Amino acid sequence: MVNNDMTAQNLRSAYAGESMAYQRYKIWGQKAAEEGFENVALLFDAIAYAEEVHAGNHFAAHENAEGGFLVAGGGEFGLGTTSENLVGAIEGEEGEVEQMYPTYSIVAKEQGESDAVRSFHYALEAEQIHAKLYRDAKEHVDNGEDIELEYVSICEVCGHTVVDGLPEKCPVCGEPSSAFRKFTK
Repeated sequence: MVNNDMTAQNLRSAYAGESMAYQRYKIWGQKAAEEGFENVALLFDAIAYAEEVHAGNHFAAHENAEGGFLVAGGGEFGLGTTSENLVGAIEGEEGEVEQMYPTYSIVAKEQGESDAVRSFHYALEAEQIHAKLYRDAKEHVDNGEDIELEYVSICEVCGHTVVDGLPEKCPVCGEPSSAFRKFTK
């Protein structure tokens, strides 16, 4: 439940941004597949699911708000080559890591909004991983090669992302490995 307007607005904005990231990554994943980067497409698809988890967490933390709201959510636009789309993904993830989530977290902590603090923390932890994965993918794509991976696992509680592995328990939220959804080719 959220009790403060500023945190409520931040949750709505984060919800919008994560929802758009989900859609954008699905589209960019299709483009990667068309260009022959099947593993990059898999990465986009898995991370899209992590963004869906984040959006769901933000929505749940905002549980007591009802009605229609005009919601601003930042997002990268455009459909380019896979390399260009990865630039957009990197910029979006880094913006969340460096600006959005740290600021939103400070406000939520100051306002005593524990559900929002948890939701923002979960997203921030995953977005750091996503930025790194996208940077690595871009390096490979720019060299004309696909990334090497067999599968990607996403924690269905917090969105934590793991490539080619599965922890006994999620290092972010503590859920068991059974809480991870596995994405394969």
